[in-house]
Amino acid sequence: MKRLLAFLAALVFGSLVAVGAAWGQSTGTKERVVIQVSTPDQRMWAQSLNYAENLRELYGKDNVEIEIVALGQGLGVLKLDSPMATRVADTLKSGVKVVACQVTMRRQKLQKEDMLSDIGYVPAGLGEVIKRQREGWAYIGG
Repeated sequence: MKRLLAFLAALVFGSLVAVGAAWGQSTGTKERVVIQVSTPDQRMWAQSLNYAENLRELYGKDNVEIEIVALGQGLGVLKLDSPMATRVADTLKSGVKVVACQVTMRRQKLQKEDMLSDIGYVPAGLGEVIKRQREGWAYIGG
């Protein structure tokens, strides 16, 4: 009887470990997600910010690393005068990294002084997305 109980306990524990691993919570590794936003549509931006929030809730804030890459027409939401500035700032405070494409900034004649504080910068947005995918990050297009 003791062997049967020990076997069942091991089986249940093993199942819980497997389920936790499937959600990235028991393996000690973080889920890594890169979200690309290249549209000025505020609804798409809101959806991308929601994705980041939802992933942090799903995996736990310490178990997921999220980077939002803004490029092309999507860069406008990261400007100081953006109607979404507060929402982006809140996302940054939650630990999500938000970066702007410097190629797009040059083309749109934008300087860092034109942009929200606390965002990061990458030389090329598409290059950053490709780099992250090569590093094994999951990709979400927005």
